[in-house]
Formats: sequence, structure tokens, C-alpha cells
Amino acid sequence: MLPAQKKIDLKNLNQRQLVLYVESLGQPAFRGRQIMGWLYRPGISDFSQMTDLAKEFREILAEKAFISQLRNPVIERSRDGSVKFGFHLDDMLVIESVLIPEDGRSTLCVSSQVGCAMGCSFCLTGKMGFKRNLTPSEIVNQVCGVRDWLSKEKLGRITNIVFMGMGEPLANLDNLLIALSILTEQRGLDFASRRITVSTCGLIPQMLELGRKTDVNLAISLHATDDETRSMLMPVNDKYPVKELIEACKQFNMKKRQRIMFEYTLLKGINDSDETAEHLAELLYEVPCKINLLALNETSRSGFKSPPRDRILRFQQILRQRGYTVFIRQSRGEDISAACGQLAGKIAGI
Repeated sequence: MLPAQKKIDLKNLNQRQLVLYVESLGQPAFRGRQIMGWLYRPGISDFSQMTDLAKEFREILAEKAFISQLRNPVIERSRDGSVKFGFHLDDMLVIESVLIPEDGRSTLCVSSQVGCAMGCSFCLTGKMGFKRNLTPSEIVNQVCGVRDWLSKEKLGRITNIVFMGMGEPLANLDNLLIALSILTEQRGLDFASRRITVSTCGLIPQMLELGRKTDVNLAISLHATDDETRSMLMPVNDKYPVKELIEACKQFNMKKRQRIMFEYTLLKGINDSDETAEHLAELLYEVPCKINLLALNETSRSGFKSPPRDRILRFQQILRQRGYTVFIRQSRGEDISAACGQLAGKIAGI
């Protein structure tokens, strides 16, 4: 006896894949585009709602496929206005997304993996270890879930998406690319590429492939200017050292006005000296870029400390004097363990 065929989650397919899927069912290609136009509308959870499809075809879809959702998130609100969403997956693992309202924008920080294998020494998420990659549907459903919550609460809409949540996005590149296709497809979630940023700790081959296949923004978690310090903080540097990473940034395919965002978390006595700031300026000299400085979000398990405010301002001043655009990013959601490096701390029981 043959095993029962497993139903396919249509939210794991981008538009091109949906077209191929419906053609495999004997339907014309435009039916795939019609389905894409339905899948990401608020409130659509059943094929019977797709009223411009023939009833017989809807019944075939219901037999062979389904439409996934992430329901009933655990919601925590920060005193600074940030909101953390804890989503339970079908296998009972947990992922977290963070909504950050600021200056008229609402940025959603989404996860790409359950846990993380990169092992950065100052990041609590890395202490979880790596559980598994997220599917494309689990990535895009974070956006759908928060969008629907915002609509219900009458709090506006998501304007920007950053892949800076749990996990290393480029270690899940195939699923990430499908999710990005859905996010930017007009019949999908219809975000402009310039509103989406993918952050990486520096997986060079995948980074270059991302540049070839998408127009989204790139952010690099740098955090040190020499190999000894960066390898101590970020084990990935042993495989992709600083010099090779910067050379890859110079090769990254960007539009004319696009710039790479370098993220630099300041650790007291580790990477916050005047000399380090001067070295950083020299290192990035030929890379079109902006720099985000962030004081460490201290956790009892990392052992690192954040520098005083005047040291952060001095670091910024040196870089600005060398002609760089440098922001000091304010930590958001720290009181609900939603700040950078803290995700999955509370809800996962770490």
C-alpha cells in the first residue's frame, strides 16, 4: 500500500514555483498567479475563499495543499514601544520577531532559524545552539502575523523588514531567497527591496550570491577590525577572516546609491579604543558604507561590559572625522529581552 501523499504548504512557494505547481495539476499558468494574489491577503486561510477559482480546482487544492499561519503569538510590550512576538511552530519550537516603531517607521526584525550555529560570544541566541532552519512559510508568516496584529490593534503597518532576529540568514540561503521573492512580489507582500535588509556575520559565498540574486540591502556584523579579536568574538572569522570579508564587500553587487551597513557592537576594553576606530576607518576606506554603533546589551552569560557613553561618542567622532556616516543605534526592547543578541532568552527558557 502506497503512503498517503503529504499536503504541500503553498506559502513555501514563490510565484514561479506556484505556476509550476498548478501546471503540474493540469491548470494554466495564470492560475498560479491568481493563487499568489490570494495567499497573502489578510484573513485568507482556506481555498474556499478564493472565489475566482473554479470550485472543482479549489477542491483539488484542498485535497493536495494547505495554507499555513502562525497563530496566537505570545506578545510582550516594552516600555519603549517595541513589541516582541513569540511564535510556536508546528514542532513546538519557538521563534521570535520584534516590532520596533521609530520616527514614523515600524521595522520588523524577523528570524531565519531556530537558534544559531555561529556561536558569537556576546550573543544570547547563540547559547541556544542550532535547532533547524526555518521554511520560507515560517519566515513570511512572521510578517503576516505581525501585520494582522497591527491591523487588529489599528496601529499602522510594517514599513521595513530586517533579518536580524534569531539565526544567520545566509546559512539558510535557499529558503531566504524564496521568502525574499514572496516579500517583494507585488501579488505577495509587496515590499520594496530597499525596505528590506539582510544581516550576516560574514558567510562570503552566500553573501555574494545574495547580491547576484536580489536587490535587498546588506548589513555586516563586523564587531572587530583584526582577526585575533574578531575570531574571539565570532568563530566564523576563522573561516572568513576580516581581510577576505572586506574584499568581498567591495565585490558585492549594489545599485548606484546603495551602501553596506556595518554593524559594530562596542565592548568595553575589547574593541572600543581610539586606535581601533582609526583602524576601522582605514579598513572600510574603499567600501560604500554606513556604520551602526551599538553599545553591548549586557547579559549575565556573556561576561562582556558596555563602554561608557563618552567612549561611544569618541569612537563615533573619530569615524565621522574620517568622513563616514555613523549612527549610534539605541538599544530597543531590552526590558523584554528583545534587544540585539537577546532573542529567545525568556520564551525559550534560557
